[in-house]
Amino acid sequence: MKTLTVEAATMAYGRDRPVLQNVSLSAVPGKMLAVTGPSGAGKTTLLWTMAGLIRPAPGRVAVDDTPLRDRDHAVAERVVLIPQDNALAPVLTAEENIQVALIAAGVPAAEARRATVECLTLLGLEGQAEQLVEELSGGQQQRTAIARGLALRGEILLADEVTSELDATNRQRVLDLLRAEAQRGAAVVLATHDPDAAAACDGEVYLSHGIAQFVR
Repeated sequence: MKTLTVEAATMAYGRDRPVLQNVSLSAVPGKMLAVTGPSGAGKTTLLWTMAGLIRPAPGRVAVDDTPLRDRDHAVAERVVLIPQDNALAPVLTAEENIQVALIAAGVPAAEARRATVECLTLLGLEGQAEQLVEELSGGQQQRTAIARGLALRGEILLADEVTSELDATNRQRVLDLLRAEAQRGAAVVLATHDPDAAAACDGEVYLSHGIAQFVR
């Protein structure tokens, strides 16, 4: 399994708008790292940078010491991002959203179908598999996005506020599934406002005023 490192990275939108400054951290196999902080602190920006969607300047993001060039490179390195906005196609069903992602990743169709059923069942969505995403509740959409992320079997899993729409039972279900991903060897990073979710992780980085501080 792989380690993702962020090294002295500054992330900015425009020349005079740094969101995060001189951030360094590592996501290591078998561990869950929480990224916490107030709204607007840069949690999503950090995860997007780790996913290859934003290039730091200066600094770098690397997987096993190989600098990430862009999102395509990150995907090739099996960096999976579960985004905060879910990024589901509303006119496809829950199962179609997952199968399309798997087939695009090179998974054979039969294996994609099997993995889709398995992951929807893990998230308690077997009854919603054939429903259009636009017909699902916010929590069901969030769980569908999580199921898609799990089905991709990444070596590095970046989860952005994936429990925000969930009740207590489903929140615990998701935390248990993220822990299972770490136990199979993935490096898991969870951006969250939820102190209980953060406490379930092995370490925590707190973002405030553009600075990252290790809490534990």
